[in-house]
Amino acid sequence: MRLSTSANGQAKRPSWHWAWPLTLLMHSALAQTTPPAAINPINPATAPELAQAQIIATVLEHNPQLRAAQSALDAAKSGIQTARALPNPRFDWTQGHNTARIPGVTSGALRSWTLSQPIENPYGRQARIDFANASELESKHVIGQTRNGLVSQVRLFIYQGLLHQAQATAAADDVQLLEQVRERVRIRVESGEAARYEIIKADAEIITARERLQTARLMVEQSKIQLNQLAAGQLPAQWRLQGDLKDSQELLDMAQLQQLMLKHNTELSLLQTDVNKAQAQLRSAESSRWPGVELRYSQSRDPEFRQGQWGVGVQLPLLDRRSGPIAQASAELERAQIRLEGRKAELSQQVLLTWKSLEMARLRIEALSQGSVREAEAALRVAQAAYRFGERGILDVLDAQRVLRSVRADLIQARYQLQEARVMLDQLIGQNIEHTPS
Repeated sequence: MRLSTSANGQAKRPSWHWAWPLTLLMHSALAQTTPPAAINPINPATAPELAQAQIIATVLEHNPQLRAAQSALDAAKSGIQTARALPNPRFDWTQGHNTARIPGVTSGALRSWTLSQPIENPYGRQARIDFANASELESKHVIGQTRNGLVSQVRLFIYQGLLHQAQATAAADDVQLLEQVRERVRIRVESGEAARYEIIKADAEIITARERLQTARLMVEQSKIQLNQLAAGQLPAQWRLQGDLKDSQELLDMAQLQQLMLKHNTELSLLQTDVNKAQAQLRSAESSRWPGVELRYSQSRDPEFRQGQWGVGVQLPLLDRRSGPIAQASAELERAQIRLEGRKAELSQQVLLTWKSLEMARLRIEALSQGSVREAEAALRVAQAAYRFGERGILDVLDAQRVLRSVRADLIQARYQLQEARVMLDQLIGQNIEHTPS
């Protein structure tokens, strides 16, 4: 250790006399910010691994929103029975007494009864049945839409958990590498080959890396809590996500995706059901001008005669021709058709946009994995070798490691964006309606 002298010949104190208390302070902060239980909250030996299919099966079995949608289907089926029901006949009974007030009239009891049976307009009846059938189909599409959205949400949470797991793995590698670098710095500092500030800088980098590791692991736990919330708390208390962001599937071309979207998209199916219901309502309003006929048979008895009469009752559309309900039903039909056509155009563009996002993520993954990551790793190796031979300082090594960490983080994020785009495409084409976990 060299000491510089002042102008009067007295030795100055070393410029790094403040390094020891600052180093001790950093070590104390490091010990307080990274408790062992927070960094490794789950014992890998006892926590089971759950695959994506297992999680989806549990969520579909216990999710309250999906179960409520399935219960609504029973009510829609009961509505079909109500629409098919025939009107009940009507029976009227009257009884009285006849008192003679003029000669020649016989006194006695009077009795009469009437039986009537309404007969509906067959067109109106069929329109009502069609409306009930469309309501049942709507309930089925609501179940499909709920199922499709739920599976997509579960898959997104799973990939978010895998994203944070990959970030935690990368952070753990950074911590291990920084600890190795710090050990080399410590040896050089103790031998007097390097300044004390280099070990302070290494300690600061380790603190930051351990904070990133702790944050990533806590984010994994948060994703698992969100999945358990969708499963109504039926997932195990301690478990691990199984899978990898590198999982990939064969992607269909744009024309096939557009066809599948038009055929299986649950939102379009619901809008088409609204059109069918509006058409049935219009037919019902038009047929309500002539609601039907009523057949009647009546019989009356007195002390001298018994009379039987047949009759037919028809409501004539003279004062109310049902123009208001017909116009209202026509407007509802037009509105439903406009919504359907407009949503088709929007979803078509959304499929194209999501497909472009997926392609951009794929190209980004190829560029990062084949070029940037390898170059950053090579740069770090060169910087480490140069530092060992004293040609470069610790800042060059830390900068090279920081660049590698940034490139790896971009690669992990690109892989997550690829999986996110796949999930959105599957949701748009209705891939998860009849999802059966294997």
